[in-house]
Amino acid sequence: MPADLAVIGLGPYGLPLAQAAVAAGIPTLGYRTGPEAGPLTPAEVRRMLATGFRTAAGPAELGRVRTAVICAPTPPGPDGGLDLTQVEAAARTLAAHMRPHTTVILESPVQPGTTEEFLRPILEKGSRLRAGRDFHLAYAPSRVDPGNRDFSPANTPKVIGGLTPACTESAAAFYGRLTDKVVRARGPREAETVQLLEANFRHVNIALVNEMAVLCHDLGVDLWDVIRCAETKPFGFQAFRPGPGVGGHSAPQDLTGHAPRSLRLVELATQVNSQMPRYVVQRAAALLNEHGKSARGARVLLLGVTYKADLADRQATPAREIATRLMELGASVSYHDPHIPAWTVLDRPVPRADSLYEAAADADLTILLQQHRTYDLQGLSVKAQLLLDTRGATPTGAAHRL
Repeated sequence: MPADLAVIGLGPYGLPLAQAAVAAGIPTLGYRTGPEAGPLTPAEVRRMLATGFRTAAGPAELGRVRTAVICAPTPPGPDGGLDLTQVEAAARTLAAHMRPHTTVILESPVQPGTTEEFLRPILEKGSRLRAGRDFHLAYAPSRVDPGNRDFSPANTPKVIGGLTPACTESAAAFYGRLTDKVVRARGPREAETVQLLEANFRHVNIALVNEMAVLCHDLGVDLWDVIRCAETKPFGFQAFRPGPGVGGHSAPQDLTGHAPRSLRLVELATQVNSQMPRYVVQRAAALLNEHGKSARGARVLLLGVTYKADLADRQATPAREIATRLMELGASVSYHDPHIPAWTVLDRPVPRADSLYEAAADADLTILLQQHRTYDLQGLSVKAQLLLDTRGATPTGAAHRL
C-alpha cells in the first residue's frame, strides 16, 4: 500500500507522530536516521505495523509520499548549540528523491532561522526544486511529551509556520487530519521560536524550584508542602517540582554565539540544573554521615535511572552523573529499574538488584531518582535503612526529601 506520509527519524519525536498518523488512518512510512530509542513499547509498535505503518526498505521510497516530516534528533553539540548532523543527513536523503508538490515539514528542535537558512538550501540543491514554488516547506515544533497519558498529538494544538502562506496551509491541511486544533504562526522563524520559548520555560522554572529546594533544606522548610499550598492559587502560578537534575531530549537553548544576544536567564538556569546531581550526592554523603557511616564503602541503591518515569529512555539522565560521583567517593553502587535490564557507568556494569525490597533493606542508603509507577513507596520507606527521595513522592515523614 502506498504511503501518504514519510516520518524521517524514528526516535522520541518521530515515533509518536507516526503513531498518531496511523491512528488517523494515514498510511505512514518510517525512515531511520540513526540508532534512535523511541518512547513506544514493542506492543505499541506491533499495533502500528498492523494498521498502516511500515519502515522504508530504502531511501527511494521517500520520493513517493505527499508529506515528509523530518523528526531527526538534535542533541547538544560541542559548541553549546544544537548538533544538526542528523537533520542534514535526513534532508540530503530526502532531497535526492523528492518530487514536486511534496510538503516538507521540520519538527526537530532547532534554533530560529534553521528552516530557511539551513534546511531550505539543502533541499533545493539536492532536488533542483524551489521551496515555496515547487514544494511546500514549513516548521512545526514537536510537542510530544513521552509517557503522558493525558495529552497526545490528537488533543495537543499544533503550531505551524510556513515559508509562504500556501506552505502554511498545506502543512495545516496535513496536521488537521491528526489534531483538533492548528495554530498558524507568522512564519518559520516564529514557529521555531515557539519551540525555543516552550523548552526554556520548562528549564527556567525547574531551575527556580531546584534553587528553592536547596534554600528550603537550609531553612528547615518543607518545600513540598509549600508547592502543595502554592498550586491552589488559580492564577499567576504553575507548579513545577524539583528533582535530581534535568534529562530528556529537549535541551535548553541560550543561543550563545548564535544570536545578537544570549538569554542570560536560560544560561543561569542551565548552571543551576546541572549542579543538582552534585547536590544530591552531597545530601547523600551528609545523610550517611549523620547515621555514622562514610560514603566510602557505603552500599548505595539507586532507584529509577531513566530520565522520565515509566520510560526506558536514559537520554541525559542525571542518574549517570550521580552514580559516577558516588563511585568516585568510594561507594558501592547498585541500581534497580524495571525498564533497564543492564546499565554501564564509567565503562563498567553497575550491579542490578533483582529483589527490590531485599536490596533496599541491605543498602546503607537508597536514593529514589525516578518515580516509576511500579514502585510501592510506602513499602520501600519501611524496608529501606535510609531513604533519600529526590522526587517528593514518598508519604510525608517516610523519607528524607530533597
